[in-house]
Order: sequence, then structure tokens, then C-alpha cells
Amino acid sequence: MANTRISINEATADRYRPGAEDPIWETIRDEVAEDARHEPMLASFLYAVVLNHKSLEDALSFQLASQARERDHHGGVAARPRGRGFRARPGDRAGLPGGHRRRSRPRPRLQGYSVPLLYFKGFHALQSYRVAHYYWQQGREALAMYLQGRISKIFSVDIHPAARIGKGIHIDHATGVVIGETAVVEDNVSLFHEVTLGGTGKQSGDRHPRCGSTC
Repeated sequence: MANTRISINEATADRYRPGAEDPIWETIRDEVAEDARHEPMLASFLYAVVLNHKSLEDALSFQLASQARERDHHGGVAARPRGRGFRARPGDRAGLPGGHRRRSRPRPRLQGYSVPLLYFKGFHALQSYRVAHYYWQQGREALAMYLQGRISKIFSVDIHPAARIGKGIHIDHATGVVIGETAVVEDNVSLFHEVTLGGTGKQSGDRHPRCGSTC
């Protein structure tokens, strides 16, 4: 995994200014530093994933890449998203507490902002999909499909890179989620495990369901 570096930060349009204050990231760092003090056995892991990084986007890049490296036996694509780094829109941080605007939606009871970043594969799968979706839009379909395959194997979540997924999305538990090529998931939607937005049988046009915040 040493040749082609995936630059995740191109995958979203709204980027934070370099050095801009990020209260969510500061809260995550405070939570993780406290965990490291109270649980020394996790300290090296917490430093590697969070405390050694300057932004949430860098930490997430490292987290996703580390998981991909552990499972990639081909050696052709470097998992570490570098270069311009990872710059998510605020809405792309769904899965972190506060990621949903609609408080009426069911959601897990979390202990802090750091938990999804560290442990929730639904959050990781969604961010990985956004990278694949970016490359699909750039006409780099082979790379997008490669990433789809990696996401499916790593997280047991199969999202076609052409699918359109909005912001404020939460995928809880995530195992067995399938989202097809022409599926549309609008803003502020919660999905659970074993949800399939599969083919409708049409030969052309929108061949997969559309899921909105009111469904």
C-alpha cells in the first residue's frame, strides 16, 4: 500500500479554513485525553488515532486508513489519505452527538463526541463512501469501485459510489446496510442495520428507492 495515496479532503466542497477553531475537535481531544489518563492500556491507541493529529479530518483519515491497511493484501493502493487531507462538511459529521438537527429521530445514547470517531463503523463507512463518491463524480470509476469493495469487506456496509447521500446521516450498527446505485438518501435520515435500498426492477432511471427525512 505504498503507491497511490487517496486524498480524501477533495471529497467535500465546504472546507474549514486552516487553523480555524473547531469546538467539536477540541471536545473530542479533551474526552480522549481524559480516557487516556483513566485507562492507560488504551493510551497508545488513543494517541495514535486522536491526540497525535491536528484536526478531526486528519484523525478520521488515519482511522479509516489504518482499518483499510489491516485488511488490504494487494499492496497497490496506499490507504492513508494524505495530500490535502480530509475536510468534511459540518453535516458530514453525522454519527457524532449533535450531528442530527432533528432531535425527534431515534439515536443511541452516547457518552461523548469521541465514541463514533473511535468505534462506530457506520460513521466510518459513511465517510469512506464520500471518498468513493467523489472519485465516481470525477470519472475515476475504477478507483471508486475498488473503494466500494474495500468498504464492503471492512465494514459490512455496501454503498454504491454513485448513490446520493445527504448530510446529517446516521447509520446505527450498520452491519448489512446496502444502498444501490440510483438510491437517494436525503438530509437528516437515520438508518439501522440490515437496511437495503435495493433495486426496484426498473431497467432505467431511478432504479432504487429515495429516502427522505419524513419517511
